[in-house]
Amino acid sequence: MFTATKAIVLSKIKYKDNDLIVKCYTQKEGIVSYLLRGVFKSKKAYSKVAYFQELSQLHLVTDHKEKRGLQYIKEVKTSYLYSTLHTHVLKSAIVMFLAEVLSSSLQEEEQNDTLFNFLEATLQWLDTNETYANFHLLFLLNLSKHLGFYPDKTAIDAPYFNLYDGEFQYLKESKYCISGENLILLKQLLGTNFDALELVKINGSQRQAFLGVMLLYFELHLGAFKKPKSLQVFNEVFS
Repeated sequence: MFTATKAIVLSKIKYKDNDLIVKCYTQKEGIVSYLLRGVFKSKKAYSKVAYFQELSQLHLVTDHKEKRGLQYIKEVKTSYLYSTLHTHVLKSAIVMFLAEVLSSSLQEEEQNDTLFNFLEATLQWLDTNETYANFHLLFLLNLSKHLGFYPDKTAIDAPYFNLYDGEFQYLKESKYCISGENLILLKQLLGTNFDALELVKINGSQRQAFLGVMLLYFELHLGAFKKPKSLQVFNEVFS
């Protein structure tokens, strides 16, 4: 049965000599992997590869069968054409990093319109805005809401935040409690939207430290989560 869906590309890997396996987060089916046969055989077929850059937003018509591990794409076209994400050096670094995070974080093979709409809208925001140095921090924080472990703000005035419990606390109850600059930034981001990100003023070392906190937060709440391989390069770019 042919199915039409929007999709966001998370990763791709060459398979055998001429094929490509593409992992996408789709609007209708959640995580789906597709096998593209013969895309490296000819120039005409190879042109299809350009559609599948990390975090590209696509519209797919697929031959979807429930029990098949790798699905097939019948038609592909761009649903939103980025103007900067794949050409701007710094934004490209963000794309590479976030694609790894999402590939490791998203496991659901079911429809989740709220999550898909969040990804679609925030990536389009990044594409069209020039104040983005802290984009990835707010993105990860907001992503945690869709994955089920957004910080509980009940005691937001408390001097500690427990990463393991996901809540603010008045006593340092574990080694996973944060305070100081990281706590201040967490509270600031919890009250910020993307359009107000330019008001968040931090330096490279503070940005790097808080990113480490957010990745630990993901590790504690997502059993299969792994730190992105691109982390070191990413931190150097945004130091």
